[in-house]
Amino acid sequence: MSFSTLLPGQPIPVSRGPAPQLGGGTYQRDGQIRASVVGIPQFQGSTLSITRIRPNPPAPNSVILGTVTRLSPLQANISITVVDGVPLPAGEEFSGVIRVQDVRATEKDKVKIADCFHGGDVVKGVVISLGDARSYYVTTARNDLGVIFATSEAGAAMQPVSWQEMRCPKTGKIEKRKCAKPEGM
Repeated sequence: MSFSTLLPGQPIPVSRGPAPQLGGGTYQRDGQIRASVVGIPQFQGSTLSITRIRPNPPAPNSVILGTVTRLSPLQANISITVVDGVPLPAGEEFSGVIRVQDVRATEKDKVKIADCFHGGDVVKGVVISLGDARSYYVTTARNDLGVIFATSEAGAAMQPVSWQEMRCPKTGKIEKRKCAKPEGM
């Protein structure tokens, strides 16, 4: 039986038959065996345990998720919280910078950071270099990269309507963003 990476609290699918012995990284609640750490479940004999996945620091070509923390006319600063699909432990985030020339692949000279990102937006990007001593350089210059979650001024989760606009479902107001193309489209 092959498993994918589980997050704490997710149920672990086990085949019918005798219940496995519970090892490290697992617990039982409401008759279901669940993960207590981020990792991949493994059987060692009749014992089911989860080996904790250690997050790796960002490297060139790592896909990251981060939250916009600060904007300037030349760049957006982000706090990187997920690297290659593995969440980082609280307090161990990395800093990233999306420079104005790394926002889009075309019309780079027309990019205005304030029209692409707002504080608190969740951004999907790719690390392009290790940058300076403080931050990783991140790009959103692909269709599948950009803002994946944003909150409107009215406090609602915004919905993308084009590659550069999102709409508030409460007010109908349109705000500019560099939107990531939703997966599966």
